[in-house]
Amino acid sequence: MRILDRYILKSIVLIFFSCIFIFLFLYVVIDLLSNLDEILKHRATFALLVRYYLSYMPIMFVQVSPFACLLSSVYTFAKLNHNNEIIAMRSSGLSIFEIASKPLIFGLLISLSVFWVNDRFVPVSLAENQKIKVQIEEGSKKGMLKKTETIANLSMYGLRNRLFFINKFSPATKTMEGITILEQDENQNLTRKIIAAKGTYREGLWRFSQSTTFNFDNNGQVVAEPIYLEEEIMSIPETPENFTSLRQKPELMSIRQIEDYVWRLSKSGATSVIRNLKVDLYQRFFSPFTSIIIILLGLPFALMIRKRATGMAAIGISIIVGFLYYVLDAIFLALGKSGILMPLAAASLSHLIALGGSIYLIAKLP
Repeated sequence: MRILDRYILKSIVLIFFSCIFIFLFLYVVIDLLSNLDEILKHRATFALLVRYYLSYMPIMFVQVSPFACLLSSVYTFAKLNHNNEIIAMRSSGLSIFEIASKPLIFGLLISLSVFWVNDRFVPVSLAENQKIKVQIEEGSKKGMLKKTETIANLSMYGLRNRLFFINKFSPATKTMEGITILEQDENQNLTRKIIAAKGTYREGLWRFSQSTTFNFDNNGQVVAEPIYLEEEIMSIPETPENFTSLRQKPELMSIRQIEDYVWRLSKSGATSVIRNLKVDLYQRFFSPFTSIIIILLGLPFALMIRKRATGMAAIGISIIVGFLYYVLDAIFLALGKSGILMPLAAASLSHLIALGGSIYLIAKLP
């Protein structure tokens, strides 16, 4: 590695890890101070608090790494530019991409690290974090209320080729509301659809109220009249504990688990649920590369040789551009989940636009 590359890379790496440390430290301090009364009220032990914040470290690393990359690269190149060192490098025949090659490789390594941490550690950390939070609140009034909260928009692929869609599910009272059950045959053809207003689990059986059952033939057409019952005992092997433990939240799943769940749901015809899961799945692949893309976005503003923008000005402009990049990404994801954009396009468009725009701006530099 050239001395020049080591000189640039040393500054970026040092500032990057300093930013990571500062962000994590500030998060812990601010969270502790804002929740100090609750912590004292619940008498949380020091060991439990340490576990709680340690479980948050992978999550915070994934969230702050892109901005740490942005700040470290922009500040380094803005400082070099302000001291006329960029002019000296360009005069020696180096192109912008040759000057920025090692920082971009560093950004790529960070992106790959974020991808690995996001898939391997973040789902486990989120589950552990929620578990510790309940332990901290356990025994208090708030903790008792926590146990009675409901789970909204629960979907699950159960036994006997049944797909469950439940608007509200209360594990404490063992009741569910807004129930839709799709039953399929071995060829994944819809055979029966059950809609019920409410379901209660008593004496080992599910009792549905105001249920309507639709039977379908091999062509997917309704057979005979729908059957309406004020109360019906359902032969469903899943218990309330199964619904609690098997509920699917994309943020608590790895890429392989999401892929498997999409495959299982693809046989049910649940279009909207599958679409949302695909958007989340593709986002898992594209979002880690925000780190390298955001470095490319910041470079043009740090290397404005004619105006020689100072470090703080370049950082301010880059943060605004990075913020707009995140806003654009959120808009495309929302369009994808609403069905306006294809899932792959929704997850990738903001990154491709930002990548293309940054390369164009760098190419236009003198």
